[in-house]
Order: sequence, then C-alpha cells, then structure tokens
Amino acid sequence: MLMPKRVKYRKQHRGRMKGKAKGGSLVAFGDYGLKALEAHWITAQQIEACRIAITRTLKKSGKLWIRIFPDKSYTKHPAESKLGKGKGNVEGWVAVVKPGRVMFEIGGVSEELAREALEYAATKLPIRTKIVKRHEIGGEAV
Repeated sequence: MLMPKRVKYRKQHRGRMKGKAKGGSLVAFGDYGLKALEAHWITAQQIEACRIAITRTLKKSGKLWIRIFPDKSYTKHPAESKLGKGKGNVEGWVAVVKPGRVMFEIGGVSEELAREALEYAATKLPIRTKIVKRHEIGGEAV
C-alpha cells in the first residue's frame, strides 16, 4: 500500500473538501486520464485496486501514472471502546481528491484499450469519474 515514509505529525484534522482541485486537472504525462467529478477521500487500498485493475487490463503494453498519493492519515477508535481517551489510532492513509483532479493517466496504448482499463478502474472508486484525453493546442500536445 502507498503511504508516506515519515510524517511530522501522525494524526491530522479531518479538514473539509470545499471547491475544485487546485492543480493536477490536466492530463500531463499520458494520453488518457481518469478525472474525478466529486470530492472524496480515496484510500491507499482503493488506489492499489485501481493500479492492479489497470495494469491487468493493459497487460504488458503502455505506461501508467498514478497522480494522487495518500498523504493524510485517518484515525479510528477500537470497537466497543468508551468515549473520550483522546484521538484514536491511525487506521490508514487517504488522498484528498477534489472535483477536476486527474487521478490516473495511461499512455502508449490505443484509445479502446485505455478506455476499457480506465472504465474498469473507475468501478473500484467510490466517486463518479470521467475519462479525459490530452488536449492539443496548435498541433502540439500540452
């Protein structure tokens, strides 16, 4: 699973997911991308499930870029514990994804195969997504 090697503070506030993605909203590395349409916490397990789904669909062709990283910890109290006694233990790691964020990119494959792989990966995520292409301006890929 993806997780930071080390962090300054283990336990974080939950925060809020207001607004659209500040950056990472364009396909930058590959030719096709999977873009989030809703805000959500995407767990390390969900990212890994998508990675496996895409790589199995692509077999040995093409390249995959994962554009999100789970750098936020979330905590949970053990079952049947009383209230109080401070913040719970770190349960896992999540990536905060806002609308407009390109989460995965694929390059070096046909559009049909890329679409198939990204649609399959989208079923592993708890949010609505859409498949986007790299924009070309004046004949040059941007």
